[in-house]
Amino acid sequence: MELEATTFEVKDKVAWITLNRPEAMNSLNAIIRWELSHHWDEVERNDDIWIAVVTGAGDRAFCAGADLKFRSQERDASPQQRAEWARMGAETRGLHERWVFPKPVIAMINGYALGGGLELAMGCDILIAAEHAQLGLPEPRRGLIAGAAGVHRLPRLIGVKQAMSFLLTGRHMSAQRAYEMGLVSDVVPASELRATADAYIADIKKCAPLAVRATKEASMRGLDYPLAQAFYTPYDSERKRAQSQDAIEGPKAFAEKRTPDWQGR
Repeated sequence: MELEATTFEVKDKVAWITLNRPEAMNSLNAIIRWELSHHWDEVERNDDIWIAVVTGAGDRAFCAGADLKFRSQERDASPQQRAEWARMGAETRGLHERWVFPKPVIAMINGYALGGGLELAMGCDILIAAEHAQLGLPEPRRGLIAGAAGVHRLPRLIGVKQAMSFLLTGRHMSAQRAYEMGLVSDVVPASELRATADAYIADIKKCAPLAVRATKEASMRGLDYPLAQAFYTPYDSERKRAQSQDAIEGPKAFAEKRTPDWQGR
């Protein structure tokens, strides 16, 4: 697949995904959404990928949301071009609607994360923000709503009243404020974003990958159930973990006082 708007690199079990439109603050159009969808497909499919990291090119923006200029251009595009964009849209499934993505995803928020950019970040598991980052869902100021699950995720992540103070006003929040409300895990100088992500990656790799996936599925799916039902519900990834070689390797390595050799199977 020839990439126009993103980069995708796999190294040492980690997929590095970069939104690569810095001149447009990494805003989302049909092309970048389609490319991201293919990247998420590959991360899900590829057993050699254990973790994904997503960020934006440059130092101004993680992702400034929907490309509204592109939307205005769509009206004047040729029928053939509109048909091509419609085809791409039909083939696109964003991270925001992959409700229990199987592998851990880290967002390195290196600037503005607004609208669809914040919705993308909220679909990740661990959010690391640069000190200068600004986050928000300003859609109502454009006559829109945060329809990529933002209106649903933000109240669940920071509480209804806090969320409404941003959803109904379109206000931005600072990285520090987002940290105080529990939306992001770390706020660091921009120069330390990569090192902070690398530290999370190193710690995740100390864990058995199937155990990480089972933990994530049980945690996220369990939120939809009362506690007792969440406890008694069987989870596919937990069944796979329990029958894996790694489930034998972990206790064996502990008994032998050595580092486990995880295989992901």
